[in-house]
Amino acid sequence: MDVTRPISPPSPAPTREHGGTDALGAALFDFSTNSNSCGPCPAALAAVGQADVSRYPDGSYTELRAQLAAFHDVDPQRVLLAGSASEFIFRITGWVVQRGGRSVNLPRHAYGDYAQAASAWGLRTVGQPNDADLVWCCEPSSPLGGSHTNWPRGFSSPTVLDCAYEPLRLEGEASLTEAQGAQVWQLWTPNKALGLTGVRGAYVIAPQGAYNSVAALERMCPSWPVGAHGVAMLQAWVQPEVQTWLLDSLATLSAWKARQIAQLETLGWTCLPSDANFFCAQPPQAVDVNALREAGIKLRDATSFGLPGHVRLGVLPPDAQDALVAACSAQIELRA
Repeated sequence: MDVTRPISPPSPAPTREHGGTDALGAALFDFSTNSNSCGPCPAALAAVGQADVSRYPDGSYTELRAQLAAFHDVDPQRVLLAGSASEFIFRITGWVVQRGGRSVNLPRHAYGDYAQAASAWGLRTVGQPNDADLVWCCEPSSPLGGSHTNWPRGFSSPTVLDCAYEPLRLEGEASLTEAQGAQVWQLWTPNKALGLTGVRGAYVIAPQGAYNSVAALERMCPSWPVGAHGVAMLQAWVQPEVQTWLLDSLATLSAWKARQIAQLETLGWTCLPSDANFFCAQPPQAVDVNALREAGIKLRDATSFGLPGHVRLGVLPPDAQDALVAACSAQIELRA
């Protein structure tokens, strides 16, 4: 006898908390992302605008891989292309599970996709990196913008260093030596440094000698992970003109950051130290981020990062800073 079974409703999709454009559109003053607010880089933007979208890119990315390898002074066989940092986060997590991995070590405060990928693939989180089958590091870190501190002793398990904010470092130095860096998977996403976060495209420098692992990760990758716009952006990234622009922008960002911190401190905010173009801060009393968003100012609530009562702010130009101070002052007056 046929029995009709009720179909259960699908489980809700996981909530992904990110900065940037939301259901209300793009904020007039968006402090919620870590993109280079001096951008977009003119030369990189021009390259993206001139990309030939009438045809597929080279499926092997032969020329692009060679350019990226020369930029980092590594063998082209160590270069992998990725649709984005998030795409590679999920791909390498799946590869670790495929190899028999069962555990992951995460920074205490970190980008949510590390944990999201681990959860999706069933990895359990462990507190010590040397007990993990996959180790995630980020430097300068997000959301705090500081140094990574919980490094493994040696790199026997796959260790991924998220280098998203290294090009936006305003002070401090990398923790790893060049020799140590050659033992980890370096994940690079230049769109933030170029102020082109709407263009997706990333790449990875594999550890020295990890050719079999590179081949395995290539087999897990869909065809053409990077489209014509992403290829154009990555090719522009390695050009001297673009690197000169980036270097000049860091001086501007440093001056803007000092001003932004000083402005917030006049309101009684506690600004945490950071080496990058963003920082976390704790206002003296709760800020109504929803009201600010409706006024065209978006902050990144840091609760999801494990920092309740704090917000993360990207460094923006003085006019945006003044708008934030005025809006926060208005909230204070309303409470008085």
